[in-house]
Amino acid sequence: MNWSTKMRTKVLLTIGLIVLFFFGEIAITFSFKQDDNRVDAKPDIIPLSFKVADYNAVEPSLKIIDSIMSDFIERFGIIGASVSIAKEGRLVYSKGFGMADKEMNSPAGPENLFRIASVSKLITAVAIMKLVEDEKLSLNQKVFGKGGILNDSIYLNYEDVRYENITITHLLDHTAGWNGKKSDPVFNSLYVARLMKIKPPATMPAIIQYTMSKPLDFEPGKTYSYSNLGYCILGEIIEKLTGMEYEDYVQFAILHPLGIYDMHIGRSFYDQRYLNEVRYYDFERDMLVYSYNGSMDLVPAEYGGNPIELIGAAGGWVASAPELAKLMVAIDGYDSRPDILSKATIDFMTNAKYHTENAIGWRATDGYGTWWRTGTFSGTTALIMRHQNGINWVVLLNTTTDKRKQIHQELSRTMFSVIHNVRHWPEYDLFNFDPDNEHLFAKQ
Repeated sequence: MNWSTKMRTKVLLTIGLIVLFFFGEIAITFSFKQDDNRVDAKPDIIPLSFKVADYNAVEPSLKIIDSIMSDFIERFGIIGASVSIAKEGRLVYSKGFGMADKEMNSPAGPENLFRIASVSKLITAVAIMKLVEDEKLSLNQKVFGKGGILNDSIYLNYEDVRYENITITHLLDHTAGWNGKKSDPVFNSLYVARLMKIKPPATMPAIIQYTMSKPLDFEPGKTYSYSNLGYCILGEIIEKLTGMEYEDYVQFAILHPLGIYDMHIGRSFYDQRYLNEVRYYDFERDMLVYSYNGSMDLVPAEYGGNPIELIGAAGGWVASAPELAKLMVAIDGYDSRPDILSKATIDFMTNAKYHTENAIGWRATDGYGTWWRTGTFSGTTALIMRHQNGINWVVLLNTTTDKRKQIHQELSRTMFSVIHNVRHWPEYDLFNFDPDNEHLFAKQ
């Protein structure tokens, strides 16, 4: 059975083609969306994650990973998981555990897409820094006011003049002046729509207008307070500067040049999911909430409780573990594989001396070469980590448990055990795996 035949039996994929014009260049982007009428089919591009899923060889030195991860998902009641590990720029391990969709009896694998929640902020930060490197943007550039990037008339009705002091850096490092613990308007779109007297769901411009009708909580640049809104505004800035949809720009400028073709902004409802996307499970599954779209329907929080499309730049991306690992090795600062950003930019993003907090895009760094990024939504948990020993890893779960606040710590502890117990890492690179020439790959 050849590769294309095997792929047809594995999943029904619609692959779209769109030609984009940007800065004088022509870009080809591919989409694996279930419902995409933008373009013609082009079935000869297969995502890395599907190729990796076809690699069935078992490395004896890696069997300990299977054992440790199987114990983890059983212990914490995880329905499904996907794990990818890169060593010195090579993808050496990628495997699924449990079920992608329990009701459909579909096992989890490397090819499955998961919501990655706030790991999306790292993607947005990389896109912003790429614009800075391309000299399309300055980190000290003002965001609001007549001289700001978002100087449209709808954003000029504010009384707190401190809005005029917010810069790109303030949005990146969560010091723009909002108290994220007091209020997070991107997750209160129904409330914002009602106050703004617009039909829900509220748009991001409406949420920004609503926010700017109130004074800032802090002086910009002075106080750290985690903000989803700040990263959503960065998404709006990307659209304003590039003339492209945020998702399209990220795919064109960051993902596709790296050979990553199956990362997208997710969708809010189960029947809108991608064909290879997992089903999400929340331990509070019996609890229903009003749908964010104003329909007054009661829905599970993981399907309609949060506006995934609205918060794309802050938390809306879906990805497979192998492709997310491929993005990581392109921003890890190691020489084992070319980075998409300069070493100076990567140092700026991860060195505490530049920021009120100690990282941009990443959740935190420890000052000794370990960087990590967490993500949590109802029904999904994500954790990625870069180690000082040349290892990057990704763990994606389609479950939130009653240990929601501790699960990242438990995941981290589990993966540290994995790294400690693997005595020998393979020399092969699954990033280069070709299912049609598996016999050659096995000789690496």
